[in-house]
Amino acid sequence: MKPILHSVRPRYNRPVPQSLQTRVPQIADDLLRALNEPGQSLAVAALCLARVEYPSLDPAPYLLRLERMGEAAEGRMQRQEHAGLAAQIATLNAYLFEELGFSGNAERYDDPRNSFLNEVLDRRLGIPISLAAIYLEIGRRGGLRLEGVNFPGHFLVRAPDAAEDLILDPFHGGALLSEVDCRHLLRQHLGEEAAFDRGLLATATRQQIVVRMLVNLKRLYVRMQSFPQARAAADLLLAVDPSALAELRDRGLLAYHMEDFASALRDLETYLRLMPREEAPEHDHDDEDAEETPASESAQIWEHVKTLRRRVAGFN
Repeated sequence: MKPILHSVRPRYNRPVPQSLQTRVPQIADDLLRALNEPGQSLAVAALCLARVEYPSLDPAPYLLRLERMGEAAEGRMQRQEHAGLAAQIATLNAYLFEELGFSGNAERYDDPRNSFLNEVLDRRLGIPISLAAIYLEIGRRGGLRLEGVNFPGHFLVRAPDAAEDLILDPFHGGALLSEVDCRHLLRQHLGEEAAFDRGLLATATRQQIVVRMLVNLKRLYVRMQSFPQARAAADLLLAVDPSALAELRDRGLLAYHMEDFASALRDLETYLRLMPREEAPEHDHDDEDAEETPASESAQIWEHVKTLRRRVAGFN
């Protein structure tokens, strides 16, 4: 029996390029190169992710567009340079959300196009993290010091200030959030019992932002039953962080769903071998047909491994 992955009816689906799996190593190499470049720029790395969906994507026109938008933002904000940070933020917001028309796609939030930087630039629609990437890229090019904030459930942006940092929400037009607003946002996404802590507003590194983008994509593709793309996202997550055991597990389960049993067995066996001993399932290696009593997730993975071993052995 295959592992169950929860899904919803796909709203958006494109043919899977046959070469997707063979292209992933090159995408991973380019992604790691972008993440190791000096500075904080997200654009090149984000456009690498888009190649999972758009194999022939040329990033150059999009990078040029960002440069031109940044120059336009800089010209507008220079007129406010003596008016303070809040005035400059208001100018940037007016340019991005009124003049250019960027907005949060609340109506079709789960559309994968909201997650790809090229599509967000073309359609002017996105989710919190993709709009935050646009905000960071254009705002920084315009001369502002900005940071990403890996807030639970809803990515935010910080504008550091000597007096008090400004927390901004690009999904809602760059709205300025108070601590009360952040507490409300946290409860909205995690429930009424969620405890707010200032540590939730810590600065996100470029790698953390890219990882969050990839996790979002993987979850969306799983819900759409687009398993090849979800597996490619898991591949890229493991390229960025080879120690991410949860991604190794998920890649194995995705390979299982795609009936790539040898790859699934390899990943799931490695996952069980590397997981902490106190979490590892107790099993009898000499009796693989023992009665199934999956008391935990790891026990369920072990049952999948036993099934896979029988399948793979049958192919030899």
